[in-house]
Amino acid sequence: MRVLIAEDHRVLARTVAKGLRRASIAVDVAATGDEAERMCQLTDYDVLVLDRDLPVMTGDEVCRRVRRLPRPPRVMMLTAAGDLAERVYGLEELGADDYLAKPFDFPELLARIHVLHRRAPTPPPSVLRCGRIEMDRNRHEVLVDGRPVDLTPKEFAVLRLLLASGGEPVSRRELVRTVWDEHLDPETSAVRATVSRLRTKLGGPGTITAATGRGYRLMS
Repeated sequence: MRVLIAEDHRVLARTVAKGLRRASIAVDVAATGDEAERMCQLTDYDVLVLDRDLPVMTGDEVCRRVRRLPRPPRVMMLTAAGDLAERVYGLEELGADDYLAKPFDFPELLARIHVLHRRAPTPPPSVLRCGRIEMDRNRHEVLVDGRPVDLTPKEFAVLRLLLASGGEPVSRRELVRTVWDEHLDPETSAVRATVSRLRTKLGGPGTITAATGRGYRLMS
């Protein structure tokens, strides 16, 4: 899952981004409304966490504009104004998918983001399989030959993407875009190191292969 946080309160944005990354979610951050709109035009985000009170372009206008994109993200509006009239306006007039008043507890924000992601037009199955490997996305569990395997959040996210690809190679750039965020250099060794550790935990060299010029894929 990839999330964009559009929030001009830098401490809040940084805190939320840190928490989401710990939950294996790729996160980008925008500090102004026009920046948020531009980033949504360039990247297919799954969820946009959108503050209504943004500089340059208001969150209300950002919501209206991203709704016209070919693949709009699910939008969660954030605001300090949490009365009923404001919530109804945000949901009905602006087209937001959810509405959360500040201050909020991070576990609730995370749960709402997961709910919005599950509302996608074609949600992925909860259990993914390839040969000896089975992943339960909801329980965050991985089995190899029926035995549980302990994975780090990044390893789990990489494996989830490889399983979802149906045996097709996943490029290094796509792994960076989905599992990390826009600030990671696609040529960094982080992807290679994560794949190497994951390969070892899954059973050795034959589990994940590197397709020259095309990325990585799982072997069934």
